[in-house]
Amino acid sequence: MIRSAANDARPSGQRSVGQVLGKELDARGWSQADFATVLDRPLQFVNEILKDKKELTRASAAQVGAALGISPEFWLQLQDAYELSKQSNDAQVQTRLDEVRLRAKLKEVAPIELLKKRGILAGSTPQELEIELLEMYETPSLDVEPAFAAAARRADKHEDLSVLQRAWFASVRKQARRQPPTVTYSKKELRRLARTLSRMLRTAKDFETLPERFSEVGVRLVYIEAFPSAKIDGGAMFIDGYPVIGLSGRGKRLDKILFTLLHEIAHILLEHVAGESYIVEDLDEARPAPSQKELEADKEAGDLKFPEGFPKPPARLSGPWVQQTAADLGVAPIVVIGHLQYLHRLDWRTTLAKNAPAVGHALESWS
Repeated sequence: MIRSAANDARPSGQRSVGQVLGKELDARGWSQADFATVLDRPLQFVNEILKDKKELTRASAAQVGAALGISPEFWLQLQDAYELSKQSNDAQVQTRLDEVRLRAKLKEVAPIELLKKRGILAGSTPQELEIELLEMYETPSLDVEPAFAAAARRADKHEDLSVLQRAWFASVRKQARRQPPTVTYSKKELRRLARTLSRMLRTAKDFETLPERFSEVGVRLVYIEAFPSAKIDGGAMFIDGYPVIGLSGRGKRLDKILFTLLHEIAHILLEHVAGESYIVEDLDEARPAPSQKELEADKEAGDLKFPEGFPKPPARLSGPWVQQTAADLGVAPIVVIGHLQYLHRLDWRTTLAKNAPAVGHALESWS
């Protein structure tokens, strides 16, 4: 008979409750009918347990334990160990568990449902999604971190990219690879183009042809709509020797998108991005103290935005002054307003910015 000082002996091997209980009854010289009488349960109940056709509940394990002087925990642990052993040897069960593990891993490394909803991933099975994600992240395994060296302006710039930020970045890169620029990259031509953007982009519709214009100077321009809570405005990288700029459209206001674009151009012109380095950033006005590279990119973006300089604002700003300055500079009034807000000469809630043009639909037109 089974004996244990703690009354919770564990079985050796993977025996079933029925096997161990049968031997225990034999050792005591009890028949099934005898045991049924002791338990005050039907004979069928005992027979089904001995043949492993019925699993013990906590109540029935307590009854068996009380009858035999062996703890209920012993019988429940024995039952669990046996059932788990059966599962480990069941190929169909293990296949289903492997899929569960894969789905869990996919969710850990990427916002799968969001990527499917956006049409970035198309797979219908975990295996298909894994193949797509490995291709998108350009990594041999989901356990291998993608080689993103990110210099990001985030809440804590020393943190690695979040799952959402990493997925956004990889989505930009995937989209960029589909349609490389039509000519070799020219730093000189990119600077020339950048110096015309403020005057060129006066309405939302003006943004629609930007990818073609950038392609003509060897730069790939990509729009991937911002992922919820990702806190990304834009990013810059090099792919196969040509620069790529990604915009998320966060903020949507014409002047904000323009500044993000100029800021990423500045990183490229200043050679902050090269080889395997990348920049993914949040340009929110409430950002923490920027790094030296970010300060340099801010200044360069400002120079590109107003190549001829920006006039000194008067002590009291007015709508007519904004309109006249915008006309003199050849830019949209919201660009002047946004610059004054950046200089802290206008409050971010100023009524002058009311009905500012949004460029979300124009960005969505990019292929």
